Amino acid sequence: MKNLTLALYFFCSALAVAGDQPNQEAPQQNWLEAFKDQEELFSFEGYRIIRYRSPTPQGVDGAETIGTQRLYQMLQGTQPPALLNVQPVRWLQGHFLQNEAIMQIPGSRWIPNVGMGELDKGWEDYFRHHLNMVANNQQNAALVLYCRADCWMSWNAVKRAAEWGYTNLYWYRDGVDGWREAGLELQEGTPEPYPVRR
Repeated sequence: MKNLTLALYFFCSALAVAGDQPNQEAPQQNWLEAFKDQEELFSFEGYRIIRYRSPTPQGVDGAETIGTQRLYQMLQGTQPPALLNVQPVRWLQGHFLQNEAIMQIPGSRWIPNVGMGELDKGWEDYFRHHLNMVANNQQNAALVLYCRADCWMSWNAVKRAAEWGYTNLYWYRDGVDGWREAGLELQEGTPEPYPVRR
């Protein structure tokens, strides 16, 4: 009985000491935690490298995620953001091969394939060139990047632009699908020539 009493005493004392400790905030969950059982889908640098058409996170580091209504309002403003459409299209033997028209938001610049998880130097130069063009060499220029709904290409592209120092980025997560569902105008896109010719 005495041993039981002592055991209860030490147990209660331990609880009291634990209760006196200051509360510690739980560490903020990283977006990748939601995909921790699918790590093979990402590169070491954190870019999505396969299964680009699948559900995406709610946000991306370095950018603000916006919806259709917000984007529409921004485009009606006195200083609308530049629009970059990063929908992919097959590139083969010096040509973009399209089986169908690729639609985009009016006023967009279409730079395909820059949202791939890994870019060789040619595609990286292509992306950097067009970012500089639409931003007028100002890294704080407002830029909206988009693809389609459930498309990791735009997520990758935003992440990459942020890592290159662009500070005023917006991710239109729903892309052309969201724009179409809202009954807003789309137009057929033409990809910017690749490679960059200076």
